[in-house]
Amino acid sequence: MDRAKQREIASKGGKAAHQKGTAHEWTSEEAREAGRKGGMASHRRRSELTGSQSSSESTQNLASSTSESMSRDENSDEQIR
Repeated sequence: MDRAKQREIASKGGKAAHQKGTAHEWTSEEAREAGRKGGMASHRRRSELTGSQSSSESTQNLASSTSESMSRDENSDEQIR
């Protein structure tokens, strides 16, 4: 099936779900978590392709930088309030 036909079918399904009231609406927190997971997976694949680090090292590095980033975000939220 070509991409245009597949997209058309998916679009009809999405519109029907919204009309019925059963469509999923992402919260900002859900979207943030999904983006984080996608970034981690992408980073892991890239590291595996280049062979620059083992996947466990890159995951640990990414996890520590993510937690540092989250701490900074929390601190900036506190400053805004």
